[in-house]
Amino acid sequence: MTRLSDSPERYGPVSRTLHWGMAALFAAQFVSAAAHWALPRENALRETLWGYHANLGATLFLLVLLRGVWGLMNMKQRPTHSGKMGQAAVAGHVALYALMVIVPAVRLLAAAGGTRGFSYFGIPIFPAHETAIAWTQIAAEWHGEMGWALALLVLGHIAVATIWHGAIQRDNTLGRMAR
Repeated sequence: MTRLSDSPERYGPVSRTLHWGMAALFAAQFVSAAAHWALPRENALRETLWGYHANLGATLFLLVLLRGVWGLMNMKQRPTHSGKMGQAAVAGHVALYALMVIVPAVRLLAAAGGTRGFSYFGIPIFPAHETAIAWTQIAAEWHGEMGWALALLVLGHIAVATIWHGAIQRDNTLGRMAR
């Protein structure tokens, strides 16, 4: 029988599925944001990609919360990080998780107090207000910048995994997350 939880030797199938599934969804999310930023208004590709940005962001938010709970439940069984690079890895993961929670949370807060409201795949979650609730909009002004900071952290995560662990250390970190 397959063990679902993590072990000191490797990450379990739940952790791996959440990791790689979310990696694909984050790539799609960053592509939609890049297209929205780079392509001119009224561009069909820009509008198509941007059309799923809010629903995908909310989905990722839910998955991040699920993944965080799963990670905390498996904390003692997970492969360990030691030394200065281990401390850097922990700090990097904390920063990634913090932004993966904060970036969508501030946008959802803004939607909850905004004039457009929010529907998740057609299901109304937050109704529209006639006038926006000012305090709910403040942090959302930084949503885009924080999203790009998250994208840079993700690129750093990929670089460390492939260059440091894969090419320099050759310590099978990628294998523990891939198999």
